Amino acid sequence: MFYRDRARQAEADADSAILDNVRDRWARAAKAWDEMATRAEKTAERRSVNEEAKAMAGEED
Repeated sequence: MFYRDRARQAEADADSAILDNVRDRWARAAKAWDEMATRAEKTAERRSVNEEAKAMAGEED
């Protein structure tokens, strides 16, 4: 997934950063990307459940 890939890259950049402020910036970016990935996964899961429920409701009609 795009967001997880970006989070891993930001973590790698943080690990290789020499300056503390740069390392902190990359660590914050990694956390943000990871949070976005979690939200995207939850959204996709909810969408799937909703679509399945709609399909089941359509079959009952």
